[in-house]
Amino acid sequence: MAEKRKYKKRYCKYCESKVDFMDYKDVGALRFSLSERYKIMPRRLTGNCKRHQDMIAAVVKRARAAALVPYSVTRKTVVTAPFENLR
Repeated sequence: MAEKRKYKKRYCKYCESKVDFMDYKDVGALRFSLSERYKIMPRRLTGNCKRHQDMIAAVVKRARAAALVPYSVTRKTVVTAPFENLR
């Protein structure tokens, strides 16, 4: 059998800072949970706990509906600095 890969233990930064509420209008805080194509990053990469990952997903979806964050960026559309326009 193949050996299991050993990854560094990641901790939820929202639990460490004791965040209970996330605002969808604070787009600057969302950039750490979005990829360069504005996709929601998975828990295994960000290290978020399930509770905060669910909160992030809901907040990102609200921000997309309010047109604060684009839904996605295609490969054909080249974005040099994706989070520069977001404030």
